[in-house]
Amino acid sequence: MSMNLDWALFRTLLAVLDEGSLSAAARKLDLTQPTVARHVDALEAALGADLFLRSQRGLEPTDLARSICPHARTMATAAGALLRTASGMPGAVAGTVRISASEVVGVRHIPPILAQLRQDHPALTIELSLSDKVDNLLTREADIAVRMTEPTQGALLARRLPPVELGFHARRDYLERRGTPATTADLSAHDLIGYDVETPALRAMLARLSPLTRQAFALRTDSNLAQLAAIQTGFGIGLCQVAIARHDPTLVRVIPDVALALPLWVVMHEDLKTSGRYRVVFDALSAGLTLF
Repeated sequence: MSMNLDWALFRTLLAVLDEGSLSAAARKLDLTQPTVARHVDALEAALGADLFLRSQRGLEPTDLARSICPHARTMATAAGALLRTASGMPGAVAGTVRISASEVVGVRHIPPILAQLRQDHPALTIELSLSDKVDNLLTREADIAVRMTEPTQGALLARRLPPVELGFHARRDYLERRGTPATTADLSAHDLIGYDVETPALRAMLARLSPLTRQAFALRTDSNLAQLAAIQTGFGIGLCQVAIARHDPTLVRVIPDVALALPLWVVMHEDLKTSGRYRVVFDALSAGLTLF
């Protein structure tokens, strides 16, 4: 096996694995399909084994492709962090900063903060990654993360913000049709919106809400953004951020004595705290998210 392998070959491998075809990978990478095919052929030749099996269903990754995929993703993460680090001059508020946040926070709360940052620092470029999974800041999957769980990794600079309050809400016309529940026990007579895949964190959060199990939900989705949209369109009753509902006159809070509090943290690798652009973004997120 050749030990001098071009990183571009592994980038192409990841694109084919993620997209499932040469043509889709080519569109993602802005390459031609023959170029992608040549990259795969070159990597297979260097490794001395097939990475994909060609069938009528398309490309099926081999065990080798699956086994090297995590290492290729680590390379991609490191390459992205390297490029972001090199994109700005030392001490200047310029270059690229990658932020990781949950869907709802990233869509409803962070954009105004970023708009002000861009006005104040026009040489700053932001990458916003929205996911409810926790990115690993130690490996620089993101530079700064907004988390709804307490950080457990070492070597992180973390700032705890006021918690996010959740409450039951429904659209006004839904309640006019179906009535307003007075207690959590009354929720069993309603169309409930909730999670699909149960996790230990969800079980702990909902332990005090005895009627709320997966079987009770008329709509199940693990996307908090989809849950919010379903509440706002009148599907039924669900949990959403009180701060968001407060600005939507069509939403009504029900059973207001029941509330859940989610912790909120802004976190970054401590090695970045002396870099101007990272510190500016960290402080702006901390200040802006404290206000919502």
